[in-house]
Amino acid sequence: MYTGFIAFLVAVGAVVLAEMGDKTQLLAMAFATKYQAGKVMLGVFIATVFNHALAVAVGNYITRFDGAQIWIQGIASLSFIFFGLWTIRGDKLDGEENRTTRFGPVITVAVAFFIAEMGDKTQLATIALATKFPENALGVLIGTTTGMLIADAIGIIIGVVLCKKIPERTVKLVSAGAFMLFGFIGTYQVATQQLQLGITTISLLMIALLIVTAGASYYLIKKDREEASKDSDPSCYCKIEEGDRKEQHNK
Repeated sequence: MYTGFIAFLVAVGAVVLAEMGDKTQLLAMAFATKYQAGKVMLGVFIATVFNHALAVAVGNYITRFDGAQIWIQGIASLSFIFFGLWTIRGDKLDGEENRTTRFGPVITVAVAFFIAEMGDKTQLATIALATKFPENALGVLIGTTTGMLIADAIGIIIGVVLCKKIPERTVKLVSAGAFMLFGFIGTYQVATQQLQLGITTISLLMIALLIVTAGASYYLIKKDREEASKDSDPSCYCKIEEGDRKEQHNK
């Protein structure tokens, strides 16, 4: 029971961090300008349950291979650092918010979210979490679903109310930093507890990992700033919310 609750909390936190500045969070903001917030959240919920259930099943199946547990945990820990770098890189909508179906807003949102989540870092993070908590698959599923709903609700609030006060870049960097911290902690635990490496080897490993991560982060931040300076639109959040809100108000 206790470990299940821990799995739930870790899953909630990981997905909330992964979703900050993610494409699906941008989708939530875009759809909220077209449909009622409740219908958008229902569509997100439906898509997340199906998508993350698939991810949990995959992660749980992987852990059944003999001798793979240590390496799976190591890869899962390193993947969190990768997700942090992915968060810095950011995502774009690429027109997903314009997809429509004849079945109404809930199914429209659900289909768009399910497609957008395939191969996305939140789905991959869910697989990684399922490998860390193989005995608490339900806790992981409930946690990742809850985290998704929280993150997208936060995204809508930021887009509608706070987009001029909290820059998108700031949100991404804070989320990325926290994600990387989880990755470093997980890597250290695998090195000390599972692999039982010596202190010198662990120190060299962590220093090398820190240098690589810092270098990649610097490159991505620099590239992001260069692209932002060329972009005539100051904020994707404000652009989506303000334009569609005026159209809805006129109607």
